[in-house]
Amino acid sequence: MEEAFRAILLGNTAIAARVGDRVDWGEGMQGGALPSITLQVVSSTNQHSMQGPDRLSQSRVQVDVYAASYGEAKVLQRAVLGALDGYRGGSMQGIFHAGSRDGREAGTSEAERPYRVSMDFMTNWSE
Repeated sequence: MEEAFRAILLGNTAIAARVGDRVDWGEGMQGGALPSITLQVVSSTNQHSMQGPDRLSQSRVQVDVYAASYGEAKVLQRAVLGALDGYRGGSMQGIFHAGSRDGREAGTSEAERPYRVSMDFMTNWSE
């Protein structure tokens, strides 16, 4: 799922034009180039039928976009929403936006505090 999810974002021209290949799982690089996108699995569960586990799973994925300005973060957020919300294809049975939050990261000065928009996506996928 992780590889397919990242590939969807990297394959979107609007996103790739802004972040290049700076889309990755885990923590973003401190002091790294902006804008960038960090992905994190918040929760994951396998689906079951009366015969036991089936091949369907659901994960809640947090997508954090980081940018030097609030406006740039919002433009990138809209591109991510356009690429992911309602997406179906390959192993992805459906990706659905579940909520967003705006914020700002800590830093030693205003210039070092990137803007962040966090989005949660419910991701239904099969193995």
